[in-house]
Amino acid sequence: MTLEPEDLLQSILDSLGRIRHIDPQEIPDIELYMDQVTTFMSSRLKNSTRNPQEDKVLTKTMINNYAKNDLLPPPVKKKYSKEHVLLLIFIYYYKNIMSINDIQTILKPIADEFFQKDEGMRLEDVYNEVFSLEPEEVERLKEDVKIKFQKAGTTFGDAPESEQRFLQMFSFVCMLSFDVYVKKMIIEKLIDIYTEEKKKAEGKNAQKK
Repeated sequence: MTLEPEDLLQSILDSLGRIRHIDPQEIPDIELYMDQVTTFMSSRLKNSTRNPQEDKVLTKTMINNYAKNDLLPPPVKKKYSKEHVLLLIFIYYYKNIMSINDIQTILKPIADEFFQKDEGMRLEDVYNEVFSLEPEEVERLKEDVKIKFQKAGTTFGDAPESEQRFLQMFSFVCMLSFDVYVKKMIIEKLIDIYTEEKKKAEGKNAQKK
C-alpha cells in the first residue's frame, strides 16, 4: 500500500462500481433448456467470478443438486422458466456465504409463496424490490472500503519499509474479513431465529388440530 496507494484504492473502487445485477428484462420470457440457462447465467455473471476465463458460474451438476436439495422447483418437461432463473441468481450470490441448508431455509418460503403466482406479488416483484437497494448499498460499501483502506495504511508505521506494504495489505484484508465474518454471523442468527419461530408456529398449529 505504500506503493501508489491512491491507484490501488481507485482500482478497487472502480471494480465495485462495475457491480450490477441481472435485470429481469434481460431474462428471456420463453422457457429454457438447461444448456441455455447455464449459457445465459455465464454470459451475465462471468465477470463477477475471480477468474472469468476459468471459473464456472453455473453447471448442469449444480442445477441438479439445487433441485435435489429443494432449492429450486423442478423444471417442466426439462424446461426452466424466467422465475427459475431468478431463483438461480439468488442462489449464485448466497452460495459463497451460506450453507445449502441455510439457503434452502431462506429461499423455500419465497419460492412457495411467490413462484409462478398469477396474481398479487410475484417472484419478479420480490427480486426487483431487493435489488433496487443495490446502488445505494454499493455507494455505502465504497465509503466503508475507503475508510478501511486508509486506516490500514496507517498501521505498521515502525516496520521496515521492505515489509510495510505487505503488513498494511494484511491489515486491510483482516478488517475486510472481520466485516464479512460478523455479517455472516448475523445472517446465521437471523436464519436460526426464523427457524425457531417457524417450529413454534407449526407446533401450535399441530396442537390446535
